[in-house]
Amino acid sequence: MAIALAAVMLPISVTGPGVALAEMSGALHASAASTQWVLNAYNVAFTAFMLAAGSAADLFGRRRLFLSGTAVFALASLVAGTAPTILLVDLARFVQGMGAAAVLTSGSALLAHTFSGAARARAFGIFGASIGFGLAMGPFVSGLLVGVASWHAVFLVNVLLGAVVLVLARPLPESKNPGARRIDLPGVLTFTLALMLLALGFVEGPSQGWGGIVTLGSFAGAALFLALFVVVELRVAEPMFDLSLLRRPTFVAIIWQPVSIVFAFAALLVYLPPYFQGAGGAGSTMSGAMLLPLTLPVFVLPLFTPTLVRLLSVRMLLAVGPAVLAVALLLMTFTDPVSSRTGLYAALLLAGVGIGLAFGVMDNAAVSVVPAERSGMASGMFNTLRVAGETIGVACVGGLLLTSTRQQLPAGDGVMADDVVQGRLASVRAGGGQDLVDRAVQGLQHGWSVVYVVLACVALAGAIAVFTMVRDRDLDQSSAAQEG
Repeated sequence: MAIALAAVMLPISVTGPGVALAEMSGALHASAASTQWVLNAYNVAFTAFMLAAGSAADLFGRRRLFLSGTAVFALASLVAGTAPTILLVDLARFVQGMGAAAVLTSGSALLAHTFSGAARARAFGIFGASIGFGLAMGPFVSGLLVGVASWHAVFLVNVLLGAVVLVLARPLPESKNPGARRIDLPGVLTFTLALMLLALGFVEGPSQGWGGIVTLGSFAGAALFLALFVVVELRVAEPMFDLSLLRRPTFVAIIWQPVSIVFAFAALLVYLPPYFQGAGGAGSTMSGAMLLPLTLPVFVLPLFTPTLVRLLSVRMLLAVGPAVLAVALLLMTFTDPVSSRTGLYAALLLAGVGIGLAFGVMDNAAVSVVPAERSGMASGMFNTLRVAGETIGVACVGGLLLTSTRQQLPAGDGVMADDVVQGRLASVRAGGGQDLVDRAVQGLQHGWSVVYVVLACVALAGAIAVFTMVRDRDLDQSSAAQEG
């Protein structure tokens, strides 16, 4: 129960700020870059510390890390919800992401260690459904909180949820890897710096120029530290990212498969609400409700994982999910939140089906193809790439959306592009009237068409990789467990 509730809590901290960004940026007088770091600071820390959290769970104990991570997450949420400046919000979000990494990695490792066979399949089915529920209701609940209270409530609700998780988690059994001896600090440092510089490049690209010194320097630095990370992991005795596991094609495909899904999913959850509020004229509550066709299937379908596995197999579910998502994203290029809202809902529903098909089997498949004593590391590697996909997806789509929109505006107006992407059409109207607003909205719709096509290509590449690389015999144990 505690792990399931935590799995609900974490997605809300991703989707909630997306609904609240417009009000938050206005209330704190924040720039586009600083506002985007409300999202990126959390995602970068979440991703960067995932591997370290997996190693720490194996070393110090999975229950202990689960409790500590939940406490850090709740306290950081309190700071973010009461912060008077955008800088303090960004810093609190970074710490919140560190806590989230500990919670997610240790939670899934606890499930893998506690349950086996059919019971493990059911546990991970509930785990996936809980994540789906958080994603499904996060935008809607956050929209209600912003409408009834303010943007502060989006963060403060996690303080209450964290407290409940701490109470429920106390009876959980402790487990650890008796062979683990230390944390790979050089690996943590090089990986964190690589990810932060990569996100910085995508965030600063639209304003500094994609060929500017800051942007190119960030990408070059990210490549350098990523190379150093690989060197470190090859030389240390106890790496947090065991590169030998990458010799298994099935494991490689499984840990990369979530990237093809969450790359699009996280970006849609973050940037569609301002699109609905601005170009679509929806309020904060309505913008959250408009995402329900996308998010509800992600909650419902994992509940039917055993039946779906019997019908399609684990391998087919992992491949069909991103393929369906790719088709839905291409259909979305023909929609907008005003003149074709019904078509938009249908495409969002199809996208949610594609995502939901894979969500119930991804986690279990990742930990089932490695030895049980490596479940913490496998969970860390899997969740690192899943959250890295979210981080890079949010940063990349934000930059791509701003750049594509700005190219369609008079004189490539970057300030206007920033306003229309964040849903602040009142600022655009004040600067040039309704005609300028109409042109800005057309530019934004063009930007979204570009984004949809790029995301569809990423999803399709993931489907092809899984279908060609995953070996059914490697998944026999996982599939049999879920069928039982």
